[in-house]
Amino acid sequence: MALRDFWQDRPTPLVWAWEATAWGLRLLKPLFQKLGMERSSKIVKAPEEIVKKVLFNCQDCAQCVLHYSGMTCPMNCPKNLRNGPCGGVRLNGHCEVKPEMMCVWVQAVERSKKTPYAHEILRLNPPVDWRLKGQASWVTYSLGADQIPTGTDTTIRYATEVLPGEAK
Repeated sequence: MALRDFWQDRPTPLVWAWEATAWGLRLLKPLFQKLGMERSSKIVKAPEEIVKKVLFNCQDCAQCVLHYSGMTCPMNCPKNLRNGPCGGVRLNGHCEVKPEMMCVWVQAVERSKKTPYAHEILRLNPPVDWRLKGQASWVTYSLGADQIPTGTDTTIRYATEVLPGEAK
């Protein structure tokens, strides 16, 4: 979709919109806590879906990482990869599974350079908790349910911590 690519390739207004939304969600947290995730999601889901489906082709995972991935939804990757491209990215930057499609992660890396979150492209995101599918990501974000780490390590990690020759 041309409109979607236009805005994602020029992410500054999207970043501003996300920052305003995040601010509003922090204010709504007590209300969401009182109502609970499911009831809150029913209220917030429709406007969130309209905005995110049009602008990002949101796949409704309820654990949005747009601001970590150059305002590009990694769930549009046919393999649902959330931490970078697979080994099958073609030389022209297209997807190995859908050759007519640009690799989501090639786009994310390029777009992230145009945001204040460029360093977050190296963030290691936890796997999707599919139990949250269908909930509003604005609610899961506000309640802190969107970034549930695996195992007992709750520290946010970055790829630079495990790359050879990088400072740890």
